Amino acid sequence: MIPTLEKPEDFPGQQRVALRRDPVRLVLAAVAGAFWPPIPITLMIWPPNNWMPSLEIDLRLVALFIGALAVPAGLWLLLRERRRTGRPSTRLGVVWRFMFYGGLLAAALQALFAIILCVIGWFEAGGIAQAAGATETTLLIYGVGLLPVAVMVGVSYALWAGLCAAFIAFTPQPEVRDRLGVMVERDDD
Repeated sequence: MIPTLEKPEDFPGQQRVALRRDPVRLVLAAVAGAFWPPIPITLMIWPPNNWMPSLEIDLRLVALFIGALAVPAGLWLLLRERRRTGRPSTRLGVVWRFMFYGGLLAAALQALFAIILCVIGWFEAGGIAQAAGATETTLLIYGVGLLPVAVMVGVSYALWAGLCAAFIAFTPQPEVRDRLGVMVERDDD
């Protein structure tokens, strides 16, 4: 039997949700969201060669570190917005916010990384022409070429974190029954 879609709540992800009262669920959602499955799996299969912070550090470790900071911060911002406006009120809204802001964060961090590499190239250059060439190459590779890849990885990571937050930290909100008859919509036109 095919379910009927008569109201917006019938579509997937559109059911209203409420924050779970157990604070352990928030911590669990943040930890699960930070451990995006491709990172721990590939770290177990191919251990990184360099664990120390430097320009040669494994980018999976950098992504894991950023995720460990960004997912709890994203949850905190989401809960602050929810207290202020009551939104997002659905699981789809929670996931969408994580994906949108995760993509923006990835783009901003990639642009910052490209600028930092340009500045490092200026100090390593032997002259003005070599510094300009290093800047051009760095901006083309890291600022233009790898920006879409960074955004795709950021959105994928944020999708995972948003799904973890939506299903671990939130529960379906029970429907409020109209006991007094005051919630009926009236057409007074």
